[in-house]
Amino acid sequence: MGHSKLPLSMLDAFCDHLQHERRLSANTVEAYRRDVRALEVFAERQHVAIAQIDSLLLRRFVAQQATLGYARSSIARRVAAIRTFFRWAKARGYVAVDPAERLGHPKGGSRLPSVLRPAEAAALVEAPEEVLDPVPTEPEAFALRDRAVLELLYGSGLRVGEVATLQVTSVDLARARVRVVGKGEKTREVPLSDFAVEALTTYLQFARPFTAPEHSSALFFNRKGKSLSARDIRAMLERYREQVLPDRKVSPHTLRHSYATHLLEGGADIRAVQELLGHASLATTQRYTHVSKSRLFEAYRQSHPRA
Repeated sequence: MGHSKLPLSMLDAFCDHLQHERRLSANTVEAYRRDVRALEVFAERQHVAIAQIDSLLLRRFVAQQATLGYARSSIARRVAAIRTFFRWAKARGYVAVDPAERLGHPKGGSRLPSVLRPAEAAALVEAPEEVLDPVPTEPEAFALRDRAVLELLYGSGLRVGEVATLQVTSVDLARARVRVVGKGEKTREVPLSDFAVEALTTYLQFARPFTAPEHSSALFFNRKGKSLSARDIRAMLERYREQVLPDRKVSPHTLRHSYATHLLEGGADIRAVQELLGHASLATTQRYTHVSKSRLFEAYRQSHPRA
């Protein structure tokens, strides 16, 4: 029996630590699991148990990531996860020496977030056809669902995972608010646009009774009657992107980026935007100021006679 496999008890203990002690989201815990697993696979090919990995092997692993074509930001994230894993493993006595202690910190890419223009974002969000029939067909019911989801992504800047986990009780249409459970299980309340209130009202009245299984409290569902997943949302968005923005690359996070940038360009205070986005650090929000400034310079070049 080989000993190179990472013991399940060790991996589970690490993930339990992330989930219950550090209170990280399920998606984040799963990302840590995948990154540690990638290192395990690399170690297996060298016939080395993960508890016996040394700093030289770790550096070889990091170098391999670049040759495999991973982006700098992905490698930086993977290295951070491995450092966290070994720091935890040493503290809990799983390893005697932390091989990642002197591992460098690869810098993530400085690429600015992709942002849609307001007209592009509006076209995408309004792509699902409006349905006024009080007894919608199945395609019409899901079009109403799609419109509500897109309004939440762009009109309220929600993360895709936040939209997927919304409950009916998360939405307060009378106050135009939505209560969101974000990263680290932190709850925040975000305003709903008038468009979102209208889309959600129509969806809840006409479409959700058509798509929801009995006694379910989730807000959105897929065609199999299961709660809408982040993957479902990405696939739905991609269908509408192909229709209205065939030359653009758009993800749910693009709509969130666009939400933040358009707020800042409209004069919103950066700390208010930080709260709306649920960013723990202001530095994360400040990335959007660079996008906003680039738009200002572009406007100058296009508009000023001396530009």
